[in-house]
Formats: sequence, C-alpha cells, structure tokens
Amino acid sequence: MVKERKRSSREVTIQDVARLAGVSPSSVSNVLNGRLERMGKETVERIQRAIKQLGYTPSLVARQLKTGYVPIIGLIVPSVANPFWGAFASAAEETALRHGFRVLLCNSERNLTREQSYAEDMWAQGIRAIIFGSSSLSLTHLFSLVERGLHTITFDRHTLQDDSFDVDSVSIDNVLAGRLATEHLIALGHRRISLLSGSIRTVSRIDRLKGYREALENAGIPFDPHLIWEAASDTSFGDIEGAALGRMGAREMLSRENPPTAIIGMNDLYALGAYAGAHDVGLSIPSACSIIGFDDIVFAEIAQPPLTTIRQPLQEMLRVAVECLIERLEKADDAGSVAHHSFTPELIIRGSTGPVST
Repeated sequence: MVKERKRSSREVTIQDVARLAGVSPSSVSNVLNGRLERMGKETVERIQRAIKQLGYTPSLVARQLKTGYVPIIGLIVPSVANPFWGAFASAAEETALRHGFRVLLCNSERNLTREQSYAEDMWAQGIRAIIFGSSSLSLTHLFSLVERGLHTITFDRHTLQDDSFDVDSVSIDNVLAGRLATEHLIALGHRRISLLSGSIRTVSRIDRLKGYREALENAGIPFDPHLIWEAASDTSFGDIEGAALGRMGAREMLSRENPPTAIIGMNDLYALGAYAGAHDVGLSIPSACSIIGFDDIVFAEIAQPPLTTIRQPLQEMLRVAVECLIERLEKADDAGSVAHHSFTPELIIRGSTGPVST
C-alpha cells in the first residue's frame, strides 16, 4: 500500500489554510499580519491550528511582490555587547511578531559606513523599514535610501535634527535625564560630581552632558571640565568595552588629589565599571563614592550595591517605533509629516547613591 505523500510547506496555500479553518483567506491574512483586533479568540485559535497542521509558511517573495516589501523590520544598533541593546532588540521583536513581522539585527558600532552598508543590504533584501540606534549627529549617510523610499525611525535623537532632512524619531528627553541624575546627587550633598563617558559625539550623550551642566548651574555649582572623563577607545564610542572604560575612568578620577565624591556613568556599563574602579583604589560604594548610571539594564538591580540609574521605558518606546514603521509601510503614505515621539525618563533610586561623607 502506497502512503499518500505529505504535502510540503511550499505547496500549501493560504486558501488551503482558510478551507481547513472554515474561514475566508482574508481572515487568515489578518492573523498572519497581526490584525486581530476585530477577530474572535476561537477563530484566531482555529486558524493558528490550521496553519500548524498544514505547516504553512507564507512566502516572503510573494509578499514582497504583492506589497513591495518583506515583513521584516531592520534593527541597526551600536552593539549588543551592551545588554541595553539586547533588551532593545527583544522589545522591538515582541511588537513586530504581534503584527506578523520579524526583525533582522545588525551591530554597527556607530560606524556610519558600516551602518549605511547594512541598510543597503537590507534594502536589497526587500526590507523597507529600519530602526537606527546610533544616535549619530548626522543622517546624511541615509539620505539616498530615504529618497528611494526607506522608512526609518531613529532612537535617541530628541533635540538635534539633521540640517538636510528629517525622519521619525523616538527618544527619552536626554537633557532631562542628565539633569535628573545630577540633581539627585546634588540633593545628597555632592558638589564634585564626575561624568564618565566614551566619545561625546552622539546626540544622546551631548544632551545628557547638557542636562548635567544645567543641574550644576541651577544649584550654583561651577562647571569643572576636569570632572568630565571622555575615553579614547579602539571603537571610539566605547559601546563594546564600556565597563572596562568605566573602571579606568573611575580609577583615574578617584586617584586625584581632590577626587569627586560622586560619579555619573554615561550608561550603566560605565557605572558598573566604575564600581570596580572605586574598589581598585580602596573606596566603598556609596559611603566613599556614590555612583549612578543610565538605562537600567538587567544587571543594575542585582549589582552590589544595586545601581541607582535613569530608566528608559523601552517596551513602550519600541512599541511606538515598530508600529509607526508598520503604519508607514501599510499606508504607503508619509502624509502627516515627521513624528518625533518623546518619553519621560525615570529616576530609579537604589543603594549605590547616598549622602556625601563629611
């Protein structure tokens, strides 16, 4: 007896799924594309069972021929060596999957040539929507792609926009974030507050430095440029070696004749590296030196002592970013101009900051 050969996933069509589930092909399409708002739970589950039973896989080629793009959101971030960017990608993927999209992740190390090359490769593969996380001072390297129809949204470019053209953005108010961190330390009695960073050549870092200076000025504390430690690293921005640079910077600043009593890390990796630097010179945290970071990465809460930090609402920010791009794609219409989505940072007080010792 010859057994009937099981149909391969390449032979299964959306009509096959619809027949098995007892629904219309458009209902199957709605499930595949995450448009579930007006569908009953039982219908969705029936369609999902039919998809699984038949082993149906939508053809990306067919999708691109029909819509002009593949259902993939590109993510170009500095480096997932920083857990913040891993959480960033995970948050983006969560929303993308709900809408029937996938994500493709690349690490640019804030190298604009590499970023442009990745974006060109994605374009060639039919990807028409990309989130850029580099917070670069200029977007001119993306101009030709945007002109061709690439939908982009930038992360961490709240205040400074490119002179030649503008794109959608999502960011916290980084000036406020820098101010919150510094004001918290000032309220604890600190007057000599050091800031550790990689190269301050991104919009977010410039804004955080501005917030730092504003807080000092508002408190009547003179700005001392010698309290700013800016690393010169192999990758120039320190995204990969941030913890090591934070350790180096803290050790150097805390070994000076008139050391700071508090340290702000430009991100949590710099701040956690500063823990090691303080220990290297025999200082305890926070009794001898308070330390605060930015981002609230997964290690911040389990550090000893737990790290005080400025939290970004990543889940909500990436939901907005992904849905903004999908809306642009589906409407194929940029009417309504550019959208800049700003979110409020939150001070998370933990054990790494305390009153200045007298």
